[in-house]
Order: sequence, then C-alpha cells, then structure tokens
Amino acid sequence: MPTSNRAVLEHAEAREQGLLDIGQAATESGVSAKMIRHYEEIGLLRGVPRTAANYRVYNAQHVHALRFIRRARKLGFPVAEIQALLDLWQNQRRSSATVKRIATRHIDALQARVDELESMLATLRHLVHCCAGDDRPDCPILDDLEHSPAEH
Repeated sequence: MPTSNRAVLEHAEAREQGLLDIGQAATESGVSAKMIRHYEEIGLLRGVPRTAANYRVYNAQHVHALRFIRRARKLGFPVAEIQALLDLWQNQRRSSATVKRIATRHIDALQARVDELESMLATLRHLVHCCAGDDRPDCPILDDLEHSPAEH
C-alpha cells in the first residue's frame, strides 16, 4: 500500500478512535490551534501522538489539559507556574499545600502589579489635574516625564 494511502487510513483510524485533529481540539478546548502548537512546543502539552502524515491527534485528556491551561492563563499564571500546576493536577499524591503556595505567590505578584498600577493612576490623575490644558506651552505632565524617578 502506498504511503499516502496509509497516512489517510491512519488518520481515519485515529478519527474512528475518537481522536481529534487540531481544529477540533481547538474548538473543544477554546484554545486556538496556534496556541495549542505553542503549548506543545514549550512542553505544557505532552504526549500528543501524530499520524504517519505528521498530523497531531488529541484525545479527551489533551482537551481537558488545554482547558486547564486556558483557565490558568486567564487567571494570569505564568507558563512555569502552569507547568507546576499541571504536574500537581496530574499527580494524585500531590499536597494541596503545594498548590496553595503557588496560588498564594501568584496572588502576591498580582497584588504588587495592582499596587503599581494604582500608583501610576494616582500620579497621572494628579498631573492631569495640574495641567491647564490650554494654549500655553507649560505642561506639568511633560515636566514630570522629563525628570527621572530618582529626582522626585
């Protein structure tokens, strides 16, 4: 049997076994095909088999993992922490204390970002309030941007 026919047959066999192609996995998981390939490339999504024609095929566990990754990304977890959480999720002997430590560190990092953003907002609101916004060239916003933070 020619190789091309075997690849088509293998792909058909994969479909018969309930495996999904990347487009179907993307639809089922809510993760784009481009991101699925990226997650596989960086090792977040492992064990994805391929047909003889080199098409990726995904099972229900892969789709479930992709949903997990999507949710973790929406919560702002960085890739390294998502990998740790995936490993813990797949380990039935995990300690919830370890998971909680990761989540707590992430909360602390998010809070630091929120605090920084609130500080930026307060500074910009003050500068906008101080700016006359008229035809004169004097502008406290530009004056502030001109100086380095060490000068304040």
